[in-house]
Amino acid sequence: MTCRSTARMIASPGSNACDGQVRWAPMRSLWMIGMTGSAVIFAPIYVTPGAVLLWLATSAVTLCLGHSIGLHRLLIHRSFAAPLWFERVLVYLGTLVGMAGPLGMVRLHDTRDWAQRQVACHDLHAHRASWLRDAWWQMHCRLDLTHPPRFEPEVRLHDDRVLIWLERSWMAQQIPWALLFLWAGGLPWLVWGVPVRVAVGVTGHWLVGHITHRRGPQGWSVDDVAVQGHDLPAAAFITFGEAWHGNHHAWPDSARLGIEPGQHDPGWWVLLGLRRIGLVRDLKEPAMLSPREGLRRVALAE
Repeated sequence: MTCRSTARMIASPGSNACDGQVRWAPMRSLWMIGMTGSAVIFAPIYVTPGAVLLWLATSAVTLCLGHSIGLHRLLIHRSFAAPLWFERVLVYLGTLVGMAGPLGMVRLHDTRDWAQRQVACHDLHAHRASWLRDAWWQMHCRLDLTHPPRFEPEVRLHDDRVLIWLERSWMAQQIPWALLFLWAGGLPWLVWGVPVRVAVGVTGHWLVGHITHRRGPQGWSVDDVAVQGHDLPAAAFITFGEAWHGNHHAWPDSARLGIEPGQHDPGWWVLLGLRRIGLVRDLKEPAMLSPREGLRRVALAE
């Protein structure tokens, strides 16, 4: 089975997932240093109940509707369908997470996905380094492969003017919300609504990825690949189902990530609600998909 994301990566006979150099990415790094530094310094000073509630609410909307549903399950994997206007709303919310622009997110995800499906890959794509080095690599650096595959996004991605605009302005998208929060709730709302939200969201995304690519329960494994996916049940709720990463490696184009009995997937519950009111359709589940090559059942995820 060809996954939607790997179809965008066109490998040549010389493409290699191992050979490459990890280099500092100045713009990305300074962005994270600024957001994390502001959160660490100012959050304890400006903490109020209202500011914390704002952080929780905006994190839930941007991470669930935006990142998990809009960017990951829809834009990258096309695991369901939605009207174009609503797709753009979801992708906009995902851009507000502050990780990258939408096209950059697709490229980062697809390159990693392609690399992890090879027999061997670089330590960065495998999250194989120590936690401190991996955090630095993932949030402050880039991997320049010596012989990478060619990235060819479909026309609906690279010709979409809204996506191009969001890609060019993804950092600046925080500014209107920062001004609104400052006007509505002063410095506490500004601090907790932007830098705290961005720093916690991006760092949490890295941490879950670091763990779920290294250890944890598995319901599935894939033969002859460099990296296996693992589940992190304790984080199922706060990641809106994304922590069922072993399931995702097994069925990457499924809109439902918590596929076993008792596996909580809030992102899937939201999709069911959106389907009920007619905003999404054609939700894919494992029973509708062909198993990927080398997929084996090993045990029920715990």
